[in-house]
Amino acid sequence: KQITLEDCGGSISWREGLHSTNAGSADAMAIGKMRARISAPVFSSWCIPSTAFDRTVVGGKSNNLNGLRGRVPDWIHLPVSSALPFGVCERVLEDKVNADLYEQYKALVPTIDSNRAEALQKLKDIICSLRAPAELTAAMETVLKNHGPKLDGVCTWDEAWSSIRRVWASKWNDRAYISTKKAGIEQSEVTMAVLIQEVVPAQYAYVIHTTNPFTKDPNEIYAEVVVGLGETLVGNYPGRAFSFTCSKSNLKEPKILAFPSKSAALLGGGLIFRSDSNGEDLEGYAGAGLYDSILAKPAKEVGVEYQ
Repeated sequence: KQITLEDCGGSISWREGLHSTNAGSADAMAIGKMRARISAPVFSSWCIPSTAFDRTVVGGKSNNLNGLRGRVPDWIHLPVSSALPFGVCERVLEDKVNADLYEQYKALVPTIDSNRAEALQKLKDIICSLRAPAELTAAMETVLKNHGPKLDGVCTWDEAWSSIRRVWASKWNDRAYISTKKAGIEQSEVTMAVLIQEVVPAQYAYVIHTTNPFTKDPNEIYAEVVVGLGETLVGNYPGRAFSFTCSKSNLKEPKILAFPSKSAALLGGGLIFRSDSNGEDLEGYAGAGLYDSILAKPAKEVGVEYQ
């Protein structure tokens, strides 16, 4: 017997049978749209301030943040941000200081399908071994000093460079590779910008959907809350977040769906280096969460007791 499972926010529903066979044609149409929206990496500059963000140089995270400027009340502060735009990773790979690593990289890429686990791990190791060209170091120093967020007193250059490389390397995560391949997206088309931001040392983190994602009701919000930083919410941490729905017409009467059960919280601050690829936020393709965002100084994991 075949069944279909569906997450309904606070519970799991099921029904016999599979989704309609029309899904195949819908998937094909979605892939066609994605191919039209994915573009090959183009190098523009080494490092840019948030005033230079647009969809040709950075991904959805950066552009969505920039779109809030001038549209929110003064008491809502936006994080100071800069970015390494699309194409910087590829330019670093091709730089003469990494000539030996680039040759290894080019030889490995065609072998992925025949030896995926080993090839992907070696590709990540190569990216994490890249040396920074002098032009990149100088550009980052200038942009971060003049526009922020500043490295001085927050993290060392070695911590920042290690974080950047780990974000780039996450393009070759096993899950990301399988997902993009299944969606008809070529890895050569995926390019990774790195969004550099300050981290609020949060007591609580939350996600609010202005349309309930389970019922598709535009008049109802759906929210999830966790203790500490949001990685325990969006990452693969065991347990449930505190979750509720609420009608937009009556915000004083939320409906609790689940009490919190996550046993760990992450506490920290400083700088975060966020993946911001051109393979996310695409119509018909859920690419968010495939790639890594890295805190320059690892967060502290603590136990949580609920009362």
